[in-house]
Amino acid sequence: MNSLNARLFALLLIATSLVWALGMAWIYSGSRKELERVLDARLEEATRMVSSLIDNADVRVTTEVSGLRLPNQQSTAHPAISDFQLACQVWSIDGRLVGKSSAAPMTQLTHVSSGYSNQEINGARWRVFAREDRERGIRVLVGDSVSHRERLVRELMWGLAGPGVVVLIVLSGLIWAAIRQGLAPLRRLTQAVSRRNADALDPIDIGDTPREISPVVDALNGLFEKVVIAREHERSVTAFAAHELRTPLAGLRTQVQVALAAQDPAVRETALKNALVSADRTTRMARQLLALAQIDAAGTQSPQEWIDAGTRIRAVCDDLRTKENPSPASIDDRLFGCRIRVNPDAFHAAVRNLTENAIQYSRGPEPVRWSLAQAAGVVLLTIEDDGPGIPADEIGMVTKRFFRGRHKSALGSGLGLSIADTALQKDGLALRLQNRAPAPGLRAEIVIDVSRVTLHQEEKRNFEQIAGAAIEPV
Repeated sequence: MNSLNARLFALLLIATSLVWALGMAWIYSGSRKELERVLDARLEEATRMVSSLIDNADVRVTTEVSGLRLPNQQSTAHPAISDFQLACQVWSIDGRLVGKSSAAPMTQLTHVSSGYSNQEINGARWRVFAREDRERGIRVLVGDSVSHRERLVRELMWGLAGPGVVVLIVLSGLIWAAIRQGLAPLRRLTQAVSRRNADALDPIDIGDTPREISPVVDALNGLFEKVVIAREHERSVTAFAAHELRTPLAGLRTQVQVALAAQDPAVRETALKNALVSADRTTRMARQLLALAQIDAAGTQSPQEWIDAGTRIRAVCDDLRTKENPSPASIDDRLFGCRIRVNPDAFHAAVRNLTENAIQYSRGPEPVRWSLAQAAGVVLLTIEDDGPGIPADEIGMVTKRFFRGRHKSALGSGLGLSIADTALQKDGLALRLQNRAPAPGLRAEIVIDVSRVTLHQEEKRNFEQIAGAAIEPV
């Protein structure tokens, strides 16, 4: 059953019918007991009536008993049972039939001297009340047919069942109407969503919203807001990327044209070198844009594994090695043997962009430096350069995409630190930037929780002496 209306209606109708059936059973049981009480009272009243008639007639039973015919006794105790005749008998104490009504059998209704009893006579069941008068030597018996009683109960229940069925049908219609009305906000929400096109991302408004449906509407509006933000982000990235790629491509084309037109070998060589720089910049930016797209597309729960930090940093530095810069970075020996639990791709992207950024801004003859440090509860993978650093008012903005500060590089695009920060955040790590002091340069720290780091026993002891942190050995 896929319809929510039909499902709710069926459940409510079943529940209502069950309650209705239980109520009818309760009414049947209560009515039966009440009728039994009323009919028993009728028997007792009829017995007293017959006794009073005998008293008024001053009838005494002697050895010579004349036949006594009793009229049919009817009680006014309950109007609904007046059509049922009672069976009356008068017996002497010694067991002779003195008189009876026309509805009474010839057989004695009961042998009980007084009180109520149930008897079966000739296959018929009777409810009998007996009253004994020893002064006059008689016993008055008044009986009622049990089958008549049961028929009376059945007629009463059928009389209740007819209106009950009508009420149940009317109640079913009211339940269906109430469900339709109660689910009207859901239908309005469905219609509001189905009528929208792909570009309609404004908040949904369906009027008065019940408390139970408000979370659904709020969730949809929140989703639309996220889609709007994602679209704006994509548009801004596309616009910035188009602008940034246009400049090196235009420069590359210009330098190639100069090289083709130059007659002087020195001019041609200079133009080709400049073209190579533009090609490198374009290649780097395209690679960064692809890395950024991959990071954005990756889920928040990226697979993690244990890797050796020094080995992975060494692999990045080998990729960045050139003829002009055969040693792009020095690596602390303690990093070899420092195992960290990270996503390898995200960590590789962060290390590469941090290393490229440090090499790009480094000014001195010394290579940039990767080292291992520790603070309270965390391990720091640190890279330092001796460049100009970042102005204090810009250090909180450099991780924004395409942001290029006052110390921008000719080869930079404003994506390196943004990629590193985004990759580390998706992996549950953090990037911390600060200027070196008093020496010039920038220090970038990858902050890793100590629970995600293991060291060799010797390095573990050294670190515990410094900060007292508990680091598991390999």
